[in-house]
Amino acid sequence: MIGAAALLGLLAVALAWPVPVFLASASWPSRSPATALVLWQAIALAGALSMIGALLMFGLAPFGDNLVHGLQAFLGSLGDGTLPPGAHFIQLFALSAALLLGLHLALNLAATVYTAERSRRRHRELVALLSSPYPEQPRTRLLDYDAPVAYCLPGTVRSMTVLSAGLIQLLTPEQLRAVIEHERAHATQRHDLVLIAFRAWRAALPWFPVANLAGEAVATLVELLADDRARRVVSDRDLADAIRLVRDGLSAGDATIGASEFEAEGPASAVRIARLDGRVRPLEPWVSALVVAFASALLAVPTTLLLLPAL
Repeated sequence: MIGAAALLGLLAVALAWPVPVFLASASWPSRSPATALVLWQAIALAGALSMIGALLMFGLAPFGDNLVHGLQAFLGSLGDGTLPPGAHFIQLFALSAALLLGLHLALNLAATVYTAERSRRRHRELVALLSSPYPEQPRTRLLDYDAPVAYCLPGTVRSMTVLSAGLIQLLTPEQLRAVIEHERAHATQRHDLVLIAFRAWRAALPWFPVANLAGEAVATLVELLADDRARRVVSDRDLADAIRLVRDGLSAGDATIGASEFEAEGPASAVRIARLDGRVRPLEPWVSALVVAFASALLAVPTTLLLLPAL
């Protein structure tokens, strides 16, 4: 299993640094955000599996010729208090590190989900107190606030879209519809779940380039996906104009908006507007298929190495 552990370790290093750096600097993800999101998720899952798997395979090498046999022998050795030949401190240290890393990732995910849900619940209570129903749209609340604000509060059963009075005054009816459709796309496609997973990954491994790069890239990709959903019912021009107006309105004001805002200053707005203005062409289907195949291979390689006999 030493060979498999070495290959998993190399894959973990590649997915922790050069691969995400290369992907974050690429221009094609804006041409196919759904494909790029699949690839980022595959990198995250395969990277975590490779890190934990490399430690497990190395630690269990003296106990058996594959993961299952090694685990069985290791548990048996715990019961009778003996170790096979070749099992030294370094192997036990690797097994402990694999266990701690797995627990660290799982606990960070649970803590991030709990914190996000508690914050969202409090936010919904505040919005209910400080806003009124928006009569023209169901499940939409109106804040008496001058800055142009729009965001979505997703829920397990029902979601809520929050708009400000400043946004209503700023946009035309079609532009406002574009904003509402964009925010509802976040709720229906459950982008919050994707963002929470990558937020937990960043909290668990803040020193890894992949954790920070992935969080920023995925945040942009979900905005592009929400735009694509809104484009089915509104024109690209209305959506692009709404982005420009909200961006300029926020720049001119002194608004402090949450992470789910319709528009934030930065590279994301330029990418979104470029796509809507037709300056970014969609990715060719065969290229998207190759990227999805590569993402599938990323997940298949560590899984295969963990399940194969000794290598």
